[in-house]
Amino acid sequence: MQPYRSVETFQVLKNRLSRLTLTLKRLPMGWMLGHLCLMITHIGRKTGRLRQTVIEVIHYDPATQECIVMAGWGTRSDWYRNIEAHPAIEVQVGCQRYRPHQRLLSAEETLAILEEYPKCHPWRARVLLPLLARMVGYTYDGTQEGLRAISEAMRGVAFRP
Repeated sequence: MQPYRSVETFQVLKNRLSRLTLTLKRLPMGWMLGHLCLMITHIGRKTGRLRQTVIEVIHYDPATQECIVMAGWGTRSDWYRNIEAHPAIEVQVGCQRYRPHQRLLSAEETLAILEEYPKCHPWRARVLLPLLARMVGYTYDGTQEGLRAISEAMRGVAFRP
């Protein structure tokens, strides 16, 4: 099996995994994913239809139950633009569903989260950070400047009950 050669290959695999996790979340099996991912129910900014998106949680605070996710395509992410236009209706994480208080993170807050991510999730950071950087047009070299470039392009969102 060859490693990911392109962002397009990664996107195809990510879409398939997203469909699987969306199916698990829709069934009463979301508990299997714990705080690894969450499902956002939001309103399409153009269509007005309900949409659901499953996203990896990059930081979870058990004290406040706040989950932080990243818009991998930055402000081009459809779900991100939708929640900018209309706040998320519902978030499901693990077995919990709630109407969230959402907060769009600044570049500085996003940078702080990205700096902690490799410490908490070293394997995922080694694989995902370079791929995410390529998605937004950067090459991630593991440096502070590389993280800063990603934090400027990507957008973080915090959800809490």
